[in-house]
Parts: sequence; C-alpha cells; structure tokens
Amino acid sequence: MKVVSVEQMRELERRAIEAGVPEDALMEAAGLAVARRIGQMDGGIRGRRIIVFVGPGNNGGDGMVAARYLADWGALVTLYMTSPRRREDKLEECKARRLRIIEAADDQDHWALNSYLPLTDLVVDAVLGIGAELPLAGGIRSALEALLAARSGRPDLQIVAVDAPSGLDADTGELDESTPRADLTLTLGAPKVGLFRFPGASATGTIETLHIGLPQGIDDDMPMTLGDVEHVAPLLPSRPLDAHKGTFGTALIVAGSRNYVGASVLASAAAYRAGAGLVTLAAPIGTYNLAAAQMREATYLPLLESSDGTVAAAAARDVLAGAKRASAAVVGPGLGNSEPVVNFLQSLLLGESSLELPTVIDADALNCLAGLYGWPAHLQAEAVLTPHPGEMSRLMRMSVGEVEENRLRAATDAAREWRQVVVLKGAFTLVAAPDGRSAISPFANPGLATAGSGDVLAGAIGGLMAQGLSPFDAAVVGVHIHAAAGERVRQQLGDSGMMAGDLVPQLPRVTRELRQKSASALPDHRPPIGRAG
Repeated sequence: MKVVSVEQMRELERRAIEAGVPEDALMEAAGLAVARRIGQMDGGIRGRRIIVFVGPGNNGGDGMVAARYLADWGALVTLYMTSPRRREDKLEECKARRLRIIEAADDQDHWALNSYLPLTDLVVDAVLGIGAELPLAGGIRSALEALLAARSGRPDLQIVAVDAPSGLDADTGELDESTPRADLTLTLGAPKVGLFRFPGASATGTIETLHIGLPQGIDDDMPMTLGDVEHVAPLLPSRPLDAHKGTFGTALIVAGSRNYVGASVLASAAAYRAGAGLVTLAAPIGTYNLAAAQMREATYLPLLESSDGTVAAAAARDVLAGAKRASAAVVGPGLGNSEPVVNFLQSLLLGESSLELPTVIDADALNCLAGLYGWPAHLQAEAVLTPHPGEMSRLMRMSVGEVEENRLRAATDAAREWRQVVVLKGAFTLVAAPDGRSAISPFANPGLATAGSGDVLAGAIGGLMAQGLSPFDAAVVGVHIHAAAGERVRQQLGDSGMMAGDLVPQLPRVTRELRQKSASALPDHRPPIGRAG
C-alpha cells in the first residue's frame, strides 16, 4: 500500500477518472466503505444516534453518502452542515431519506448542536479531510470547537474522521488547535503522509485505509510504501524444508566493549531470532568473555583490546579475515568512541581493504563516520545506516529540530547523498533508498525509547541480510518485525518498563504470524506430510 501526499492523492483520482471511473462512483464507493466500517464497530448501526459533520467539499460529500447508507440501515442520522457550500446533489439524496438536517448558519450559538451531542453515540467528522487550510476560521472552526467542548464533557463520545481529522494538514502533520481528536481515522484510497507526522499523528487514533475503487496498479509509480503486514509478509526470506544452517547465512556482529557488553549480546541474539543460520560475534577479548557466558549459540572472534576495554585499531585485519566467511555484517553497537575505536572503524569501513559484504552501520560506527569528511565516497560496502535523530543531525550537519521538522526529506536526502539505504529511527520509522523509494512504519511506540532497542533492530536487519534480502528489503522487514515485537510487549506490559531484551523472543513470533499471513494469501502446493501407506 502506497503512502501519498495530498497532490499525489488528487493525481490518483485524476488517473482513475481518465481510466473511466466516474468521480461520483469514487464518492459513492468512499461513502459506502465508511458506512460499512462504522457498521462493524461495537454497537452496530440500527438505532444508533449519529451526527455527521458535513463540510463544503468532497469530504462532506463522502460523509453525506455514508449518512444515507447508515440511515438506510437503521441509524438515527443527523447532518450538521458546517458551511453554506456543499454537494447539493448528495444533500438532496439525504433529504429524500428524511434525515434531520441542521444548518450551522441557523445555529450560530450551537444551541441545536449542543442539545443533540449529549445524546449522540457517534460523530462522523466529514468536514475538511485532506482539504484543510490552516488556521481554521469562521463557522467551521466554531462548529469543531463545539464538538471539542462536548468531547471534553463526554470522553466516551466516539469520533470517526473521514480521510483525515478536520484541521490536520495531510502533508505536514500540522494541527489546528480546534481539530477534534478521532478514535478512528478512515483514510480513503491511500494513507496520507501527514497522518504519520506529529503533531497531527496524535489526533488520528487508529488509522485504517478504505478502498474506493481506484484501478489496481494506478499508484505503482508512487515512491513511498506503508511497511505494514501486507507489504512485509511477501518479502520474508524463504525457509526450505531441506535447509541447513548455511542456507540462512552467517551474520558477523562487530560490537561491544567493556562498558557495553549488552549491546553485543542483544544484536547477536536479534540476528539469530531474525533467522540467520549462524552468528559470529567479533568483540574485544574482555567483552567476549562476558558475552560468551550469555550466548551459547554464537561463534566468536575475540579481538585485540585497548587499555580502556574497547577494540584495538589493529583488530580490523582480524575482522576483515573473518568477514570472508560471513554473508552480512553489523558494525557499531556498543563499540565506544575512543581513538582506537575510530581508527579501527576507519580501517574496517573506509580503508583500502575495507568490508565489502552487506553491512548494517549503527550507533558508534555512525558517530565515527559523522566526524570524517567525505566518508560516503570511501564506503565500499552496500550498507544500511540506522541513525536516530541525534545521529542523523551529526551526519547531516543540521540540528535535531531540522531533522524532525521533515523526517522524510532528511531520510531521502541522506539516502541519495550517501548512496546507501537509510533507516531514520523514531515514531513511524522511515526507510529510504538511494533510488528514491521509501517506506514508513505504521507503528509509534514510546516503549521502544529504551536503551538497547536500536541494537536489536540492527541485529535483526543484519540477520535478514545474511539470509539474502537486499539492504532495502531487509531494512523494511527488520523495522516492521522490531516494531511489531514492541507492540506485543506493549500489550503485555504497557508503555513504560519495556526493556530491549523483551523484544528479542518476540521477533520469531512476529515472523511466524507474517508467514501465516503470506501463506493464507497463496494456494499451498506442497505435498502433505505424513506416514506413507
């Protein structure tokens, strides 16, 4: 599923109309889809009291189509017309169903609205959708403020937004202070990028995408994909029945130091849990002694150690020798930032005989690169760089605020400039490729803001690359299973108290669910397994 800007969505609608889909058919399909989804909510439809806030454009038209169906199915529907401009044809259809209609122009003090809201079960916000121009003003703002006031006194009042909550800029995520926070946002045709940007993302509630009859393949050239189950499941590496550990590759994890032993263990365990056949941990000798007691399944490459417990610069040659037996590498978690580490990383990543296998560059390795001028030209490996906003700010030489102001632009600019895949971590993590493709994670989980979470992600991506996934696909899949694992832990423990180690055992559980999803979408041509005869 593609994620689009407002202009891209309008382009898709133009293409659909040119392909022979009437504009009215798109609106009819949108309104019907909204009504059906509301009908699936707890409480059903019949006898339910619903107010539809109707705006001046197509979003209001979608809302009136939905209102018509809801009334036909037994709901008690009231239209609150927030503007004198409206789709008169759709309004006439509602009048024919004898829906109650309140004109905001005749209800300037909202006496009528305020008399109905306390008795209402559900409000449908079909005022502006993706057509918001901020700041809001006039009668529309006043009506939305009345809804906000009612919601403050009735937290149980459910609000469903059509396409986007009114007052949310569907490109930038900017949010008007009068925007009603939705419990459910039913975005039409394709999710809009502004729904995944803050502060707007705080107003969407659960986001679901409804199909509205756009021809299949019409959005193939749109560069951004939603990294959801449907997209990720088919990307998983195959697991043939006659496999051996070599089938699933070797992940070389270059990580750890005296102060950060856990980073090496977490990254190594995550690579295994993501499906790698063999994991080799290359770590300073002191770190190796401690890690080996925790990770029985890994093989080890003990490295020369500096006096401060970090890796010695000369150890790069041992790692390069070990890399000849690996399929992919992860470099950086917990290495530290001492001078020997910087020299080690320069030799390993940027030297004349540097790593050439697919490599995840994370944590301290990113900070090392940030201090080296012209590093992209010397990086030989096909890499996935996994910065959080602070690391991205150092790599891009901009403030954290500038990174966060437009995360998509920061990630895509970096991927193009560095000619590498970039994973910009955070709420709705972004993956960007040098060719302009990008993917956005549908998850925002404050529980993942904990030490070691990034080490788990780096290890998971490395484990997927070891199995043969391309850097971009490995990053998209790794981001998804990491975030989905976080959701599983969140459901068990809540938003706070999550530890990175909690994520690791959830990775294969998430992967199993993805494989089941993928298998259910395809016919099973495997022969049955059982006793002969």
